[in-house]
Amino acid sequence: MSEIAVILPDGTELAVPEDATLQDVAYEIGPGLGDDTVAGKIEGELVDKETPVSEGDRIEIVTDQSDEYLDVLRHSAAHVFAQALLRLHDDAKLTIGPWTDEGFYYDITGVDLDEDDLQDIENEMQEIVDEDYDIERTTYSRDEAVAKYEGENPYKLDILDREAADADEISFYEQAEFEDLCRGPHVESTGQIGAFKLLNISSSYWRGDEENDTLTRVHGTAFEKESQLEEFLDMREEAKERDHRKLGQELDLFSIPTVTGPGLPLYHPNGKAILRELESFGEAMNDEYGYDYVETPHLFRTELWKQSGHYDNYVDDMFLLDVNDEEYGLKPMNCPGHATIFNERSWSYRDLPVRYAENGKVYRKEQRGELSGLSRVWAFTIDDGHIFARPEQIESEVDDIMDMIYEVLETFDLDYEVQLATRPEKSVGSDEIWEKAESQLESVLENSKMDYDLEAGDGAFYGPKIDFAFSDALGRKWDGPTVQLDFNMPERFDLTYTGADNEDHRPVMIHRALYGSFERFFMVLIEHFNGKFPLWLAPEQVRILPISDDELGYAHRLKNDLEDNDFRVDIEDRSWTLGRKIREAQTDRVPYMVIVGGDEVEDGTISVRDRKEREAQDVAPGEFVDHLIDERADKREEPDFLA
Repeated sequence: MSEIAVILPDGTELAVPEDATLQDVAYEIGPGLGDDTVAGKIEGELVDKETPVSEGDRIEIVTDQSDEYLDVLRHSAAHVFAQALLRLHDDAKLTIGPWTDEGFYYDITGVDLDEDDLQDIENEMQEIVDEDYDIERTTYSRDEAVAKYEGENPYKLDILDREAADADEISFYEQAEFEDLCRGPHVESTGQIGAFKLLNISSSYWRGDEENDTLTRVHGTAFEKESQLEEFLDMREEAKERDHRKLGQELDLFSIPTVTGPGLPLYHPNGKAILRELESFGEAMNDEYGYDYVETPHLFRTELWKQSGHYDNYVDDMFLLDVNDEEYGLKPMNCPGHATIFNERSWSYRDLPVRYAENGKVYRKEQRGELSGLSRVWAFTIDDGHIFARPEQIESEVDDIMDMIYEVLETFDLDYEVQLATRPEKSVGSDEIWEKAESQLESVLENSKMDYDLEAGDGAFYGPKIDFAFSDALGRKWDGPTVQLDFNMPERFDLTYTGADNEDHRPVMIHRALYGSFERFFMVLIEHFNGKFPLWLAPEQVRILPISDDELGYAHRLKNDLEDNDFRVDIEDRSWTLGRKIREAQTDRVPYMVIVGGDEVEDGTISVRDRKEREAQDVAPGEFVDHLIDERADKREEPDFLA
C-alpha cells in the first residue's frame, strides 16, 4: 500500500499508510499512545480519532492528559444532557450541542423549560453517567441519515444540507437508546464524565440569525473531578461580582440605554477618563515606533467596500444607507481608508515602511441576541495600525508589533496565548498569495521560538494572522491584540512603490491592533481589576476628606496642588461623618483618600489612607505628590507607599 507523510508536533515527518486514521498514526508512534488515544487534531481542528489523515497534515494526538481532553468530555456531556432531556420530554427537538470554553450548551425546541426543570434533568443525567454506557461512532449513508430526520427535525436536515451535502458517509454517535448526528469527538463511555452541572437557560436563534426560529439554549459544564467543578462554580460566583455591566453601572463608567439603541454604548466621564488613558498609552507607543496618525470618516460609498472585498464578506453585518440613490455604508473596518490614503501619492522603496495609526470607530451589525455589554456591540473603536512595507521588511515590522503587544499585556498583567490563524473557508485571494502570507507569519513565530497554537480556518478573509488571547484574573480567555499579513488588499487597490530597479513593486500590508478594540479591552480591565484600577487608570485618583467645613480651604489648596500635577481629584464636602466618607470612597474604589482635620491644617500635613485600608499620618503633601508621580509613571497596580 502507498504511504503518505504526516507532520508531528515537533515538526518531524512520519510515514503512514495512505488510508491511516489518527489512531493509526498514534499506534505508529507507539502502542501505548495508540491505546490511550481519545481524539486528535488535524491542522489545529479537534476531530474524532477515526478521522483519516492526508498527505502533509499537521497532527496532534489527544489523550486524557491533553488540554483538549476537557473539550471532548464536555462534548459528551452535551450528549448526556440531550439523552436525559428526551427521556423526560420525548417531544423535544435537538439542534446543535457543542462544547465551549466554559462547558457546553444544547439548543432545543419543542418543549418549554425553565430553571426549575434543570434539577430533574440533572438527576436523569446522573443515572446515565452511573450506567456507564459505551459511546460508539457509527456511520450511515446520506440517504439513511436524511430518512432519520425527514418530517421530524428540520434543523438536523438543515445541517445535512449545508454541512454534509457532498458526504457519502454521515457520522452518528450512540449511547444506549440515544443517537445523534455528530462529527465527534467523544470519550469512550458516559461514566468518564466525572462531574457536571446545568447552569442556566437562555434563548438563541437558529444559525444565529434573528430572522430564524427562536430556540431554547441550555448551558452546562462538566469536569473530570468534583473538586474541579466546585472550583469552577466558585469562580463563576466571583465572575458575577466582577461583571463589567454591574460594575459599569456602580462606578458610573458607561451605559447602553434602550432609547439610544442596542450595542451602542455611552461613555460617562469616569469611563472616558479611563479610555483617554488607554488612548494616550497606545499613542505613546505609536510615536515611539514611528506611526503617523490619520483619520477617516465613519461613512464611505460602498464602491470602496466592493473594491476592498469587505462588501462581499461583510455585507450582512454592515449598516447600509441610501443617499440620493447611491449606496453608502458605515465602515466595518478602517483598512480600506488607510489603503486609499497610501494610494494618494507615489512612493519610493526608500520611503517604506509607511505606518499609519487611527483610533477608528467601526460598526458591525451583530445579531441582537448576541449583544452583551461591551463584549459584543454594534459600534466600537479599534486602535488600528496599518503598515505598508517591502517584503523583506515583514519580519522586523512584525517583531516590533510583537514587542508593542507584549508591553500592553505585561503592563496590565494579563496572561496570554498565541495562535496562528490560517485561511478561512470564506476568503479572497489566490492560493499562492495565501500560502506566501501564512509561511511569512509562521517563519516569524518559529524564529522567535514562541509557543503557539495553529488555529486552522480562523484567519481574516484577506489574510492569515497572529492572534493573542489574553486571560483575565478569573482565567477566562478573550480575543485581544492581533497582527495580520495582507497580500490581497494591495492587489485590490493596486498599491505600488518604485523599487531600486525603477520598476513598480507591490507592498505588503500589515494590519495590527494592540488592544483589539477599546470596548472589549475596557470590559476585560473592569473585570480583571474588579473596578480597582491602578492609579494611572483610575477615573478618580485621590479623594480629599475634610473632617469638617473648617478644613475646606486647606482641602482646596491640596486639590489645586494635585491638579497642577495632572491628577484627578475630588473633595468630599457633604455633611457626612468621616466614617461614612471613607466607606463611600471605598465603595467607589478610589485608590487614595487624603484625610484632613484641625491637626493636619495646623501642621501642614495630611493623613493618607488607601483602598486596602492602610494608613499613614503626618505625611508631607510634597512627599505624597512625589510618590503619586512615581506610581503613575511606573503604572504599578500595587503601590508601596503605605506598605
